[in-house]
Formats: sequence, C-alpha cells, structure tokens
Amino acid sequence: MVQAYILVQTEVGMADEVAEGVSAIDGVVRVHIVTGPYDVVVLTEAASSEHLRKLVVSRVQRVAGITRTLTCSILNA
Repeated sequence: MVQAYILVQTEVGMADEVAEGVSAIDGVVRVHIVTGPYDVVVLTEAASSEHLRKLVVSRVQRVAGITRTLTCSILNA
C-alpha cells in the first residue's frame, strides 16, 4: 500500500467545493481544509505507485476549482 498527502491550491473561495469533490474519489482517506499556501490537504492510499499516479493525475487534478497540486509520498508507515 502506498500513501501520499496531496497539497492542493484552489481558486479563491473554492476550498469547500474542492474538498467535497475530492472526498468522493476512491482512494481518498481524509480531506482537510487548511490555512497557509495550500487550501486543502488530502490523504490518499493506493495499491502501488502507478495507481497513485493515476489517482492524482486522472482523478484529483480534474476536480473543478483546483489550480495546483503537490504530491508528497509517505516514506514511513
């Protein structure tokens, strides 16, 4: 199992909608709206690095209102 945090920047005023949209994606474990340079932090789980890549690129980055993501793979479980 591969886990990663995805740090998400959104369009102004879109954090709630983005968090709701990302929450519905399979593989998303937790979603938090936060303060600072990122608006939403997403914890994900996938079967492999390849599945994680597909989750981020094909699903998360396509949620309306997202302007940028940064994926941080978890190295210790």
